[in-house]
Amino acid sequence: MWSFFIDGGWFMAVLGLVSLVGLAVILERAWALRWRRVTPFRLLAAIEKYRTPRELPKLREFCVQYDHSPLGRLLLIALDHLDQPREEAANTVEVRARQEIVGLERGLVVLEIVVGIAPLLGLLGTIYGLILLFGDIGAKGVQDNQSLARGIAVALNTTMMGLLIATPSLTAWSSFSKKVEVMAVELEAICDEFMKRAYREAGAVSNATAASASDRKKQQSSAQPGDANIRPDHQG
Repeated sequence: MWSFFIDGGWFMAVLGLVSLVGLAVILERAWALRWRRVTPFRLLAAIEKYRTPRELPKLREFCVQYDHSPLGRLLLIALDHLDQPREEAANTVEVRARQEIVGLERGLVVLEIVVGIAPLLGLLGTIYGLILLFGDIGAKGVQDNQSLARGIAVALNTTMMGLLIATPSLTAWSSFSKKVEVMAVELEAICDEFMKRAYREAGAVSNATAASASDRKKQQSSAQPGDANIRPDHQG
């Protein structure tokens, strides 16, 4: 086993370094792109329970508690801008959502580079090995076919190593990219639904308050003529 790496020379060492970088990114993204980290279950439950504007302070507490998650940060931005017109608040949340998506995609470009560079390094190592092999054959001639076959096999080790690195890296990159895409749609849907509900409830409260104030004014205006009619009789 060790001869497989040693015979590859310094190309194999570079490929080993590339594989470590790819493995580190895969593990980090697998940990960071968990659903319970991006959209915490308790925070989702708190959003579902939200019904009236009086519950906003409690919902804000949940968002602060889960501000390590993209959903928590987006909801805090939405809560901070509920006093603005709906279109302006939606634009602000949308800009922040783009930043969160960029954060979720962090490291994927490294995997993409690993996918592209590992096979090329492996192929370069193979070509370099074949050049050395056939250079020796040209100088000394073919003395042993078995040695020639072994030399070619050793030269192909780096190509095999490059493909072994690129294949899982490509699989991880495709999986993570699709997962980020799905998470982006989910975050957008949750925030959009929350803002619609928040502005709808706020509008309902405003309408109820305005209707109550209008009723009080009508009652006061209807009571004033009666008071005016009573006063002369009392004086008489």
